[in-house]
Amino acid sequence: MTRLLRFLKPYVGQAIIALLLLFCMAGADLAIPRLLQQVIDQGVARHDLAAVVRTAAMMVAASIAGALLSLGNTALAVRVSQSFGADIRNAAFRHIQTLSFGNLDRLHTGTLMVRLGSDVSSVQMLVMMSMRVLTRSPLLIVGSMILMAQVNRQLAFILFSLLLLTLVVVFAFADRALPLFRSVQVKMDRLNNLLQENLSGVRLVKAFVRRDFESGRFDVANVDLTDQTIRVNQFMAALMPTSIWLLNLGVSAVVWFGGQKVIAGRFTVGEVMAFVNYLATITYPVVMLGNIAALFSSAAASATRILEVLDAPPLVQEKPGALELTTCEGRVAFEDVCFSYNDDCSEPVLDHVSWTAQPGQNVAILGATGSGKSSLVNLIPRFYDVSRGRITVDGHDVRDLTLASLRGHIGVAMQETVLFYGSIRSNIAYGRPDAADDEVVACARAAQAHDFIISLPRGYDTVVGERGAALSGGQKQRIAIARALLVRPRILILDDSTSAVDVQTETRIRAALAQVAANSTTFIIAQRISTVLHADQIIILERGRVVALGRHEVLLRSSPLYREIYESQLGSLAVLHD
Repeated sequence: MTRLLRFLKPYVGQAIIALLLLFCMAGADLAIPRLLQQVIDQGVARHDLAAVVRTAAMMVAASIAGALLSLGNTALAVRVSQSFGADIRNAAFRHIQTLSFGNLDRLHTGTLMVRLGSDVSSVQMLVMMSMRVLTRSPLLIVGSMILMAQVNRQLAFILFSLLLLTLVVVFAFADRALPLFRSVQVKMDRLNNLLQENLSGVRLVKAFVRRDFESGRFDVANVDLTDQTIRVNQFMAALMPTSIWLLNLGVSAVVWFGGQKVIAGRFTVGEVMAFVNYLATITYPVVMLGNIAALFSSAAASATRILEVLDAPPLVQEKPGALELTTCEGRVAFEDVCFSYNDDCSEPVLDHVSWTAQPGQNVAILGATGSGKSSLVNLIPRFYDVSRGRITVDGHDVRDLTLASLRGHIGVAMQETVLFYGSIRSNIAYGRPDAADDEVVACARAAQAHDFIISLPRGYDTVVGERGAALSGGQKQRIAIARALLVRPRILILDDSTSAVDVQTETRIRAALAQVAANSTTFIIAQRISTVLHADQIIILERGRVVALGRHEVLLRSSPLYREIYESQLGSLAVLHD
């Protein structure tokens, strides 16, 4: 928790002013019981109206001063806490942007949303309450005890004992509540991950009539979170009545012991009233300390989870003094590459892969699902790092290059098409926001997207909606291809990016790419054999190994697996014809 306090550094000045206002406000609050004693003992008891009016006016002034100081303190506390929370969210968001695909595989989207949302809000609330209540409470408690001791040490000692017992109870509750709040947040993560999955896959749920199944999963997680939250709140709910009961014992002690002293003539009524009022002054901060103890337990758990994000080291990092890839010809070489999603490389996804793509070549990658096709192309822009071996671009190990300069020469149309809320134009120009309109249109034409775009009501200014929900899968894929082309890549990666378009459209896209991306080294992952017939190299992957490599004509004669794939899609007559 203390490590997050560095985000308060820019606001130390405002925080100090807020605390000074709080200190003055506590002084005003502490003055009122003492002034009440003077009203009774020096005014009412002596029938001195002037003393009553004078002291009452001082009480009103103290109350007004306290209210004004409270307004100033609250305004500063809100400003500082909100800025503090905003800075944490900014830092976490920026750090997430530096994380590799491997990091993001481990930190689920739903979990990250909770940590940047409710977890930051929890820490933010603790900071605000600390500036409003946490600092004020000890001042009121200590100040009240000192002033009570000046009135009567015996009564002050009795109340101090009860107060100490109350504080022990408060902090015991807080210590016990910490693991309970952590459990709540883990269950909230699970619920948010389920919610995020179902919202993004709602069409699939409906298509397979799995609404009842998904509702059941959600209900289980929801009930689990609800039950745990109820248990935590029931546990913490016992804190306030326990604290108030202990403090009420103090009130009873004051009335009983003080009443006897008044009757005996050793106490004045004003002194007893001052004690009762000081007790009332103490009661509020003690109760609030109980609430803050619960808030602290929650915030401490939240801070741990936020720091897990901020402390996560990017699995893909630049070396000190990394080279700038200023120009790129597009030569890509895999040299005995092994890759695994496990740190120990116990389950290799790619196993001793070696091959070279020359500048401007079209390289097609075929293989069964799970053979490692997407993993292979994801290593080129360093979305992941190799486990063993190396990958070079123009002779440079990609790990020796800056990420920005490497990725700046690569255009990617990913397997899962992602569109951002905004216009079609802004989505195509995402990699080059300053691109001219005619460049955007040219790339859209090459991707066979122009015709359907201009048929929309607002053409290129049509807003696609969340994740491109208003567009078909094929339309989204064509926009993604146009986006990849617009960055003028020397290395172009098309990861199954035409799977949702028809054969005729795919043929036109392939023909356009031959013109637009003629100088680019293009990697094509495809399911249709017709897509790769004219590739300069065809790589056949099986269980992470390259089992065949060559042009179509060569593989048709030398690779039984390629021949099997070819026959299954185009038929044996096509083989005879070839």
